[in-house]
Amino acid sequence: MFYKIRVEAEAQSDEVIKKSEDTFHIKTKARPIAGLANKKVIQLLACYLRLPAGKVRIVKGFREPNKIIEVK
Repeated sequence: MFYKIRVEAEAQSDEVIKKSEDTFHIKTKARPIAGLANKKVIQLLACYLRLPAGKVRIVKGFREPNKIIEVK
């Protein structure tokens, strides 16, 4: 399954907000340097969906706030 994600890096808190069935807004304290925010986004979404982080991967948007994430 694919999800559309809007990421807000360097936010005040870590938070996952479900906008619709396949769209999320994720806020993270992590900085968007060296992939730290991407790793945190994967971790937060996996925790929210109650899945191991290895089942979640970024398909598109590695350097953008809008991402497509695949969950196996």
